[in-house]
Amino acid sequence: MRRTILPALLLAATLLAPAPLAVAWGQPAPTPAPRPPAERPAPRGPEARRAELDRAFAALKDAPDSAGAALVEGRIRQLWGQAITPSVTLLMNRGIRNLAANQAEDALEDCDAAITLGPEVAEAWHLRAQAQAKLGAFPAAARDLQEALRLEPRHWGALVTLAAMQEEARDLAGALRSLEAALAINPRLPGGATRRQELRRRVEGNPT
Repeated sequence: MRRTILPALLLAATLLAPAPLAVAWGQPAPTPAPRPPAERPAPRGPEARRAELDRAFAALKDAPDSAGAALVEGRIRQLWGQAITPSVTLLMNRGIRNLAANQAEDALEDCDAAITLGPEVAEAWHLRAQAQAKLGAFPAAARDLQEALRLEPRHWGALVTLAAMQEEARDLAGALRSLEAALAINPRLPGGATRRQELRRRVEGNPT
């Protein structure tokens, strides 16, 4: 039975950016608690945003617990979202809703439109990869994930989606590599450590 790959969160249209995919084999990532606006001023421009992203990813890697990691994840999504136009954000949110409603063809149309308007948005490519995978178009999904990771090599959600697809294709070694890459960026992915251990056992020839 083909694995269904869905986003973990359904986001309101007012959210600045869609949430990345939760670990397909684990529990959904907790919804980050919003920080007061006074504590998270918007960066003044692309350079400031990139600098804050670098700091946020360093904090994500060193987060002491899942709650702390969830807060940092939320800030990273906000920073990603600041570079996305409202029109693209609306299309991406609509794509997420359609994916959650098992309307993959509609989601694909939404993502196509989002990519046309914002080809530099890594999450739009990631969402389209999920729609492609749900429709069984795995080569197209893999190409979209490759583009998402070219645009944002630290996109742990795209790496998790890639790992799930590789496992579906019985490329266990590849799935393990992709999952380990995701965990190197976000060590507290819900269910990630457990799944890595299971994949290691299977790669080593011990499925139990």
